[in-house]
Amino acid sequence: MRRHKKIKSIDASPKTNELLRIVKNTFTTGFIGHGSNLDRPAEQMKAALSALSQLPCSQSLQCAPWYSSLAIGPGDQPDYINTVASLETTLTPEALLDELQFIEKHHGRQRNIRWGARTLDLDILLYGNAIVNTERLKIPHPEMAQRGFVLQPLADLAPQLRLPDSVALSELLSRCDTSDLCQLKIIDDYKKVPTSPLHG
Repeated sequence: MRRHKKIKSIDASPKTNELLRIVKNTFTTGFIGHGSNLDRPAEQMKAALSALSQLPCSQSLQCAPWYSSLAIGPGDQPDYINTVASLETTLTPEALLDELQFIEKHHGRQRNIRWGARTLDLDILLYGNAIVNTERLKIPHPEMAQRGFVLQPLADLAPQLRLPDSVALSELLSRCDTSDLCQLKIIDDYKKVPTSPLHG
């Protein structure tokens, strides 16, 4: 019988102590896109949500329903599982990105092929009303308006949301093709996600 590799728990990023010195004084709502299509995607997603619930200087994690979607990358890839989570954080956008990339790396994320299959993809979609345009980070996420697998769970989580340019999320969703999405019954909300790490 084939034995699967267990997904181990994640300690805080090595940068955590540094991050604690560069936080803001007020909480900001961040929306984070999740996706996985390799190595037991549902387990990858559960472990990622558990890790997000333990981020420093962050609270009030909520998760939208999960969806399966067709892969948009090259080759014959498996379908993705996608969702969106929100949290309140005092981490700066760059510090939050550091933490997300640490979680991705722990899950074996490799960045060899653009839009290639991946164990875990965590993207900052929105960070309050901030607009960030640096070489490393762009917020709002530049491709979210064309991605039904982002807009639909985001709308489930925050149906009245408006982007920093005041465009309504509902308007973007109405223009986006979501015909390939299938809502999954694995998890309906974050209450069903283990709040303790998965141990190896």
